[in-house]
This record gives sequence, C-alpha cells and structure tokens, in this order.
Amino acid sequence: MPLSTEPVVLVYDGGCPFCRHFAQRSELSGGIPGLEIRDGRADHGLRAGLKARGFDLASGAVVINGQSILHGSQAIAWICSHMQPSDPLLKLLGSLFGSQQRSQGLYPLLLIARRMALFIKGLPVDPDAAVDPQAG
Repeated sequence: MPLSTEPVVLVYDGGCPFCRHFAQRSELSGGIPGLEIRDGRADHGLRAGLKARGFDLASGAVVINGQSILHGSQAIAWICSHMQPSDPLLKLLGSLFGSQQRSQGLYPLLLIARRMALFIKGLPVDPDAAVDPQAG
C-alpha cells in the first residue's frame, strides 16, 4: 500500500510499554511524512470506530492510510517497511518486521510480550474491558 496524500495514522495500545516505546520512537525518527501517532487505549472514540469496522485494538496495532486500514502484523510490516530510521533499535525492528512474511511469523511473539506487560501493569488486554458500560 503506497503512502496516501492524507496523514498516515498509527493507532497503538498506550497501556503497553513496548507499543508505547515503539510509537514514540517511530514518531521521532520514522521518516513517514505526516505520520500521526494515536494512543487507541486513551482515544475511546477512535477505538470504537475501528472496532465497529472489525479492527480490534486488543488484537494488534492499526495503520490508517487514507481509505486503507491495516491491522496487526500487516500494520507493523507496513510501518517498518516505510520508516527510514536513524535509531539502531528501529533499524533492527525494520529489518525484522519490514517483510510481511517475517512480520506475520514474529507478530504472535509481540502479542505475547504485550499480554505479559499488560498483566504486570494490571491492565486488561482488551482496552474495552476496562470500560464500565454502567458508568455515566
């Protein structure tokens, strides 16, 4: 998927320290023009809109590029294949996850690390599980 003329949006789980760290680094040295980084755990409206379209943040990050939406391993592969980082960690991640095939194989390991980190922090894997529908 080529870059859109509209801003590219990376939606990540801000409760996960690994996701947050990656998002903060990619924002600073990602090399994707107009990249907008959004914490989907904090942005309830954005998260609900994505979930209604079948893109659940509990299952992975999301990239919105114009009218195209990528989710999970596809989103990470797209970001990693388009970023031009100077940061050594991002260079390593780009080489590991820049290929859709490698990203698809390795992404489950990221999800396991995310689950463990959220468990340690006492946060649910699904950000919507923390929302009490009875609360006003």
